[in-house]
Parts: sequence; structure tokens; C-alpha cells
Amino acid sequence: MKRPSPSFRAAARTSLAVLGVATALLAAGCSSGSGQGSSGSGGTPQQGGAVTFALPPNATPNWIFPLGTPGHLAGYNSAIRQNVFLPLYSYNGSSGTVALDEKAGAAKTPVYSNGGKTVTITLKDLTWANGQKVTTRDVEFWFNLAKANKDQWGNYSKGDLPDNVAKFTTVDDKTFKLDLNKAYNPDWFTANQLTYVTPMPQSAWDVEDTGGKVGDYDRTTDGAKKVFKYLIGEAGKLSAYASNPLWKVADGPFTVKEFTTTGQVTLAKNAKYTGDDAAHLDTVTFKPFTSAQAELNVLRSGGVDYGYLPALAVSQQKTIENSGYQVKPWNGWAITYIPYNFNNPEMGAVFKQLYIRQAVQMSIDQATISRVIWHDQAAPGYGPVPQQPVSKYLSQDQKNNPYPYDVNKAKALITSHGWTIAGNIASCTKPGTGADQCGAGIKAGTQLKFSLLTESGSTETDNTMQELQSSLSKIGIALSIKSEPLNSVLDHSPECKPNQSTCSWQLSFFGTQGSWYFPAYPSGEQIFSTDAGTNLGSYSDPTADKLVKESTSSSDPQAMQQYSSYLAKQLPVIWMPNPAYQVSAIRNNLRGVVQDPLAAMQPQRWYLTK
Repeated sequence: MKRPSPSFRAAARTSLAVLGVATALLAAGCSSGSGQGSSGSGGTPQQGGAVTFALPPNATPNWIFPLGTPGHLAGYNSAIRQNVFLPLYSYNGSSGTVALDEKAGAAKTPVYSNGGKTVTITLKDLTWANGQKVTTRDVEFWFNLAKANKDQWGNYSKGDLPDNVAKFTTVDDKTFKLDLNKAYNPDWFTANQLTYVTPMPQSAWDVEDTGGKVGDYDRTTDGAKKVFKYLIGEAGKLSAYASNPLWKVADGPFTVKEFTTTGQVTLAKNAKYTGDDAAHLDTVTFKPFTSAQAELNVLRSGGVDYGYLPALAVSQQKTIENSGYQVKPWNGWAITYIPYNFNNPEMGAVFKQLYIRQAVQMSIDQATISRVIWHDQAAPGYGPVPQQPVSKYLSQDQKNNPYPYDVNKAKALITSHGWTIAGNIASCTKPGTGADQCGAGIKAGTQLKFSLLTESGSTETDNTMQELQSSLSKIGIALSIKSEPLNSVLDHSPECKPNQSTCSWQLSFFGTQGSWYFPAYPSGEQIFSTDAGTNLGSYSDPTADKLVKESTSSSDPQAMQQYSSYLAKQLPVIWMPNPAYQVSAIRNNLRGVVQDPLAAMQPQRWYLTK
């Protein structure tokens, strides 16, 4: 998710080890040859150079530490971080299939044994910028901090990493074994679990306070908590990123040169990088913008090398191309949605009524929103599995849309369950739990007044929310809308308990570029499992939990299809049209760019031509 983000995942142009369950994921329409986008080759490569990449509207990077906390999970954070601190593994879907890109990670292909319960991993020969070798101790350091502080790790889902690792065994400096608590689908475990693991420089970071002596503090729970507290404290000091010695100890192709509180980030080529994926460019700058229009103005003037056209400006494609750019859509392996806060003290009981969620879903004219507001740069979405391209994980129930647009039917659902509509607002006049009553926990006189916190900076998003407001008013739901920058939306929409002050939010939208970008295997343990770290609305359903677990342990596509079908009908969130990540404008002399549906970037492979 942007998420709880898009999460960007580093990838590569070259597919190295194709996932057994994922070879057909993106076979239709997602290769660079079908317009997904590669800037191609040719021309005389130029040594070095600088490139500026335009960030999405109001998207400001705010985290570098490899363990993200809530509010710091946006995709561009990991896109930047993974070029500085290499994860064990990364994937790529740009070739038309989803594949493990060994070149972009810190380890060689994992080996599964013992019926899938043991994973043996060997690190590549990499060196930290301080001259120390990357070793298994650096991986153990990550595991120790993650285990002791999992309640603060934003990507944590109960029962998954690190809970599912029963034992970490160091074989030698380069090889370690993970004994799992049971057998898992190897494709899922590698793509959806091991991609989170990032070796961290234990010899530089295992300290409890500024100026403290490095030790083995992480090997005790108390010590790991103190080290984590110190590191996330330092990670909160954005303006010091470029000077803080902690973040200089990189093992990736780039280091941090600039990281401002306003969101501008510049990465510089890591001269001490020892891997086989070195950067061609001297610097890459990630430039923030307050709105899509502001970015378009700079793009028109040639102020960015890799930018985007807002949907409203797609008609200007020829003009942009004539000024020296290639224009290419960047579609994503993603879903877009609005979570309900089921724990909101005012509306939580209302949201828990399936008929309410059904009525809301039937009030959203996704086809018209996609065509008119997004100018065909978005596609309707009806469930938890990406619908474009069609994959073997997509159920017929989701594909066929269980809740077609029908305002009259939606209104009838409301009024047949004990609500009376007056002045376009429904009030509960028949409380109780009977078939024709409002439902458990809903008091007489309760009105259907919802508040929505939405991402700012996009005309298309603004217009979509206005359309949603208008449509819901026709069935007796009054929707108030408040816009904030993306980071604020995520920060103000946390998973919460009803008695917490942070639980005042009711609905939240963070999907201008898609709400959640999946790894290679599109299961939902991170976003729809009970107590999952990015299950922002606190959705909880024992059947959903069971189906999620089955999808992560079984390699049978039917497990995912059953999950897809159930959640498409149960509506844990409001399903919304899924926009293309962006319509990119790439300068003609910028080559090596591949637009991965997994929403990854590989700036180390970009180069300029003369």
C-alpha cells in the first residue's frame, strides 16, 4: 500500500528465478512490449549524470530504517531504502511473469528442505560502506529487533514473520538456516515474507544511545527494545539523514546525499558498493510536488527527467512527446479501497452490518468513475485480488462483480432494515437485531453520517470523492470529506481500539496511485487478517482468517480463489476503481527504465545517453 502501501519492491529487468505459482500472474498485458514501459536501449551511454524523478502529489518520503513503523509505510519509502540497504530478496514483474531478481537482493536463491519447513539462505559477497562484510550476524540482528519489537513494526501480522520462524541458526558468516513452525507454500514465504528481511549493519547499529559502545544488546529482549527505540528515534530526524553516520553504512548501490523534511531526497552512487548491480548515474533526486498540476507545470518546462501526466492532462501527450519525452502507462499489480474503521465508537456498529456495506458498494458507479473521472486510466475493482491482468488467483465471483451499481436497490436495503430517510439522511427508527431492524449495537436515532479522510493533491481523487458523496446522499448517507497529504492520511488512520483518541476516523482513502501493491503472491495476510499491521480498519472475520492462512500454506490456486470470492462478497472495505500507478513521461535520453507492475524502481540501472 502506499500504503500501508503501494509497497514498492525492488525488481530487475532480467528474470532470474521464476516463481512456480506466479509464472502466469502477469502474462497478459504487462510486459514492456505491451506498453507497460521500458525506455529501451540504444544511443551512446553516458558515464554518470543526474536524473530527477517526480514523486506522486503530496507524497513525501519520511523513513529510511528497514523496519517501518505505522505512518512510515508508504511505498516510496521502501523504494528509496532498498537502494541503500539491500533486502534479502526482490521481485520483478516487468517481463510479463513475476520472477525473483537475485541481482537486486543480498542473498542467493533460497533452498527449501524438510518438507518445506527449513529454509537455507546464503548471502552474496557484499561489504558495508564502513568496510565490514555483510554477514549472517547482520541478518540475525534484523530478526532480533523484529521479534522483540513486532508490536511496533507496521508490516507485522500475527502468526507471520517473525512468529513463523521457530529457530534461526547460523551456519557460517555467509549461510544461515530458518526452521519454520510448519510447512508453508515456498513461493509465498519467499515473496511475501523473506522480502521484508533486510540485513542491517550490526557492527554499527547495535547501540542503545548516541555515542554508545557497540555490543550484542539485540540478543536479549530488553536490549533489542532499547536498540530499536534508539534507532527509530534517529530515523525520525529526517533533516539529519544525510549527515547521520548510521545511515552512511550502506550496502546498496546508493547512499543518501539529501533527505529534507519537505520530501526531497537525493541518492548518490555508492562508491564502496561491491555487488554486481552498481549504479550508472551519479545522483537520482526524488522531487515532491503539492499537486499533480504543479508537477505538470514543471514537466512542461523540462524540469524533471521522469515525471507523469495527470489523467486530466492525457490529451497533452503529443505536446509532451514533442518536447522530448516518451509517454507510457505504468499499470500496477494492485487494489484500491477505502477501509471502514470497524472500531470507531460512533459508526463501528453501523459498519459491521453487511447490508450497510452492500448498500454502500452498490452506490459506487465504478465504470463511470473509471471512464469519466479517470479518463480510462483506472479500472473497476471488486475484491481483494488484482483484476488486471487476469490471473489464476481471481475468482469468478470477484471478476463478475457481486454488487453492481444500483442506487435503488441500495436504498431499499437501508429502508428494509429499520432506517427512515428524511432530508437525504437515514435515521434508525427500528433498533434491534431482527431481519428488518438496524442491527446489533445501533441505537434508535442513530443517523448515517460518515466522515471520510482522503488523500489530497489529485483532481481525479477529489472528483471521485465528490461523486461518492453525491451517490451516497441518494441512499440516505451523508458523507463529509476532509483532504490531507498522504502521510497525514496514513498517520491519522491507524489501527485502533474504540476507547483510543486515535480511533475517531471512520473512512480513509489513500489510493490515488492505488492503495496496496502486492508482492508476487497476492495474498491478504497483511491487510485483511485479524490484527494485521496494515489492517487499518480492524476488520476481523474467522472465515477470512482461515482462508488467508490456507492461501499461504497451499500452492493450490483454489485456495486463493476461495479467499477472493469470500472477501469480494463480505466487503471488508469499499472496493474502488484501481488507477494506473501513473502515466509516465520519460525523457528520451534516459534509458534502462522498466516500469514494473509490482511498483518497483531500479534507478541503479538507469543511464543517460548522449
